[in-house]
Amino acid sequence: MKDIYILDNDETIFNDLTSEFKKDHGIKLKRFNQSEFKVILKHIPDILLINEDCLSCDLIDLAKVIRSDENNSITPIIVISSNIDVNHEIKILNNDIELYFKKPYNKEVIYLSIRNIMRLLNSNRTVSPLTGLPGNVQITAEMKRRIQNNIKFAMLYVDLDNFKAYNDTYGFSKGDEIIKFTAKILTDNILNIKGGENNFVGHIGGDDFVGIVEGENFEKVCQNIIIEFDNKVKHYFDEKDLLNGFLEVENRKGTIEEFPLTTVSIGAVEVKEGKFKNPLEIGEAGASVKHLAKTICGSTYVIDRRNN
Repeated sequence: MKDIYILDNDETIFNDLTSEFKKDHGIKLKRFNQSEFKVILKHIPDILLINEDCLSCDLIDLAKVIRSDENNSITPIIVISSNIDVNHEIKILNNDIELYFKKPYNKEVIYLSIRNIMRLLNSNRTVSPLTGLPGNVQITAEMKRRIQNNIKFAMLYVDLDNFKAYNDTYGFSKGDEIIKFTAKILTDNILNIKGGENNFVGHIGGDDFVGIVEGENFEKVCQNIIIEFDNKVKHYFDEKDLLNGFLEVENRKGTIEEFPLTTVSIGAVEVKEGKFKNPLEIGEAGASVKHLAKTICGSTYVIDRRNN
């Protein structure tokens, strides 16, 4: 359920939008006046719509109050106003307001604008805040689209080896750096290559990534990822650990254990027409070959080439 809060002393805007959103069962509109403002904002709306004409305070000052609350720092704000001065409109849009509509407004235009913002919100909320890569919702959608259109592609399931040992040794902040480093390598070798405009990179979470490579050259992509990763990951280790070739980590019993340095494993699944019915089947095959890759010492890839 998505909440749209309307700050207005009059019910006209609320009633107009209610009639437009009556078919959108996932949308809930709430109207409140300025005296209820601070209490209402504690509930964190998905979108805040303000009728500037009803305010007893300055709109820009109000926007700053809203943005000062970290829970509402990115909540989209839409303003409806009878002020038709273009300089006023520019000033408002330069101060943390997403959209500005002048009265008399077209309720269908406002409705469609809100729908578009909602679509962007849904998309952005599936994006990893650490890497900026799309998450599970878009990953599944990309797989389904290719299956339905009989597009030949390879699904790459990418995972870091001994990453927990790295985090235990260097801390989560340095671990995040390796995650972002891995995301860049995947992006460079899957998207930023000749013919890569139709490819895709996603971040499942933690040290788990996926790549979609259309066409026949996915094995070369796997090789390039491994070569670049192994060459550059050395910069994230101290000289002592590089010389040793392993990490020393104290376990819960106080015993020192040795772990290999961080490497990358890739399980690749070749998806041909009729081979898989859905993303779940591809995921099961991917988990199998990625597990096999992780049993091999060092960075490696394993390909599922089964026809059925």
